[in-house]
Amino acid sequence: MSGVLPSETDRGAAEEDGGDVRVLPLDDDEAARLINCLAADTARSTLAALQDDPATASELADAVGTSLQNVRHHLDNLREAGLVRVVGNRYSVKGREMKVYAPTRDSLVVCVGDSTDVDRAVE
Repeated sequence: MSGVLPSETDRGAAEEDGGDVRVLPLDDDEAARLINCLAADTARSTLAALQDDPATASELADAVGTSLQNVRHHLDNLREAGLVRVVGNRYSVKGREMKVYAPTRDSLVVCVGDSTDVDRAVE
């Protein structure tokens, strides 16, 4: 991580996250956003890269082998789907503030069926 100054990242935030279970029926709008978000290889690679350690968008772009703009687009989608969150900030050598991302620790189940099937899945 050359070029990055000391961090204000809450490294323990991901581990302290309660780890709620989200169960979504397949026909739910949130499930549709989630599925659309994860349809892209870059989004899945970005999410996978965050599993080990929180990272900035530029670190993720390097890890995934794509442009910074592409990673930012997918990070926005992953945040909207509730799969990624900002856990802090780091500062570049040039003094620019960069957001640090980490995965949420929620478990997620997309249930094929309607809301009654979701109720049974939760029980």
